[in-house]
Amino acid sequence: MDAYGAGDDVSATPGGLLDLLQVAAVVLDAGGYIGLWSPEAEQLLGYTPEEALTQRADRLLVSPDDRARARELFAQVGTGARWAGVFPLLHRDGTERPVEFRTMRLRDSHGQPHLLGLAADATTVRGVERDLALSHSLVRQTPVGIAVFDTDLRWVGVNPALERLNGVPEADLIGRRVGEVLPGLDVAAIESRMRHVLITGKPLLDQQTVGRTAADVVDRAYSESYHRIEDAQGRVLGLAMAVLDVTEREQAAAEVAQARRHLSVVAEAGVRIGTTLDLQQTARELADVAVPHVADLAAVDVLESVVTDGTITPVTGDAQVEFRALAVAAGYLTDAIHAADPVGELATYGPNRIITQCVREAGPILVERVDPPTMRRIARDGRAAQTLRMAGVHSYLAVPLVARGEVLGTLSLYRTINEHPFDEQDRVLASELAARAAICIDNARLYGRERTTALTLQRSLLPPAPARQEGLDIAARYLPALSEVGGDWYDVLPLGPGRTGLVVGDVMGKGVQAAAIMGQLSTATRALARLDLPPAELLHHLDDLTGSLGDAIATCAYGVVDLGRGTCELSSAGHLPPVLIHPDGTAELLDIPGGVPLGVGGVDFGTAEVDFTTGALLALYSDGLVENRGENIDVGLHALTRLLQSSRRPLEQTSDMLLNALRPEPDDDVALLLVRATG
Repeated sequence: MDAYGAGDDVSATPGGLLDLLQVAAVVLDAGGYIGLWSPEAEQLLGYTPEEALTQRADRLLVSPDDRARARELFAQVGTGARWAGVFPLLHRDGTERPVEFRTMRLRDSHGQPHLLGLAADATTVRGVERDLALSHSLVRQTPVGIAVFDTDLRWVGVNPALERLNGVPEADLIGRRVGEVLPGLDVAAIESRMRHVLITGKPLLDQQTVGRTAADVVDRAYSESYHRIEDAQGRVLGLAMAVLDVTEREQAAAEVAQARRHLSVVAEAGVRIGTTLDLQQTARELADVAVPHVADLAAVDVLESVVTDGTITPVTGDAQVEFRALAVAAGYLTDAIHAADPVGELATYGPNRIITQCVREAGPILVERVDPPTMRRIARDGRAAQTLRMAGVHSYLAVPLVARGEVLGTLSLYRTINEHPFDEQDRVLASELAARAAICIDNARLYGRERTTALTLQRSLLPPAPARQEGLDIAARYLPALSEVGGDWYDVLPLGPGRTGLVVGDVMGKGVQAAAIMGQLSTATRALARLDLPPAELLHHLDDLTGSLGDAIATCAYGVVDLGRGTCELSSAGHLPPVLIHPDGTAELLDIPGGVPLGVGGVDFGTAEVDFTTGALLALYSDGLVENRGENIDVGLHALTRLLQSSRRPLEQTSDMLLNALRPEPDDDVALLLVRATG
């Protein structure tokens, strides 16, 4: 089968080029009379056979001005010479038409000469020649590879560009199928597309194929477009395929896509890493972002000194290094996660371990292909190395966690099911994630140091336990916030026989500064209480002192219990109202008039006196106990009052019950002081 239809040379389907040219045939006898006249001649010049036959050709078809030249050419052909050229002939409508001729002499059975003229409209011939020349020029000169196949999907021809792409000359392709010459391509996909185009007639554009030709040593990407070839009558002759090498385009697109993914991962890391100031939580967030964006398995280890005391010990020389495993994450179920150091455990690494080298050199270490000796430098022991090998670990990347010029630990990344080894782009991305996380970890470290300092200071300034007072049952609690420590405090101050001072305060602000101001106010309160001042007057002096401490502001509730009189006198400096449980079990939020926070100044403090007889319970507290974000504080006050009213437990148990019910995980400091008159 060839490109022009089924069958042998005798029965093959004819081409359509002659039909396009509409070649006319005219036969003249020796005298120049028209003896034969084809239908195409009638189409070309307008004369019917009845009008043309037996007529002198020069008189019917040639203008008077051209007849001499026509007779000369007729005589020339009559001698046996051939003539080809363009000659103007008269159309039946009186106009002249340029006609291209091929002429030759014929002899009949009697030996008489005849002239055969094959003619076509010269304009049509020029147009076809121009189209063919243009097509030939484009096909030969275009950088696009072009191939023509017959209906059996066999090569018919290729242009020079495709010869270069294939690495095979045209002569070695003709009559063969794609797979016979270029087995390195996806032959099944290519021939499937060809059949689809031959059957449907619909072109397929920009079809992607990855493979290699005889001209390639590595796989390349190709874009292919397929078109069915038909003649003027719609007969299918085969198909044409245009091929472009788009390897560079695909690589550029892949690089752009990878850059976008890179930015996306970095943006995600900015949102997901560092949501808290908790060291272990930040490490978990880093591992969760690294998997699966960069690795199949990730582990985060920090120097033990960072965890224990917040200091950073530089790693130098051949010293062993202590690490604390903070996080491990895997993108799928795998035993490899058990090969990492268990989270929370201490591990000591020798100087030749990659993780130690990474910290010592403060630079990433990329192992593109992990071999057995390298695996022993990665895994913590032989069993772990075997587990990692069985899990398919083939590539490893260790990145230091560097913040403010100090190395805090490492991010270890492994690839198992991802068959691509780590490369330079992975190293850059992992380094960016590690740098972002390292700042968050360092912030958590610094915060932890400050929190520890503030908490130590805070606890040192609080009374270890409320002093026991005759006639009173007392319980107190201080609960630091999970985040930053504040300046809440309580105190119980003996004032004399039957008289006791009670105080709960809250310095606005967090950290060491708030704790230090709290210590000053607590000390001043104790000193002023020795003077046995009325509550309002004591707060007035505290207000003056607070004003001298810069921008310090604090709230405070101060009361004096007088068991002899069975009363409690209370004043408040912008503090939440105390709760009084009467002996009969009824509860009351005490309304203390006036009073603004200490440090504001210029406002007198009011006083309220309430009965405080045997069985009465007074609760003083800071706002951390009842205040919740997103809720009106009245909700917390109502809950506190309800819990106190229903509790018949000892005060120590009641204190724990209140903290568990109202503030199991406080985001603000809590100071609580419960006092019951026992008689």
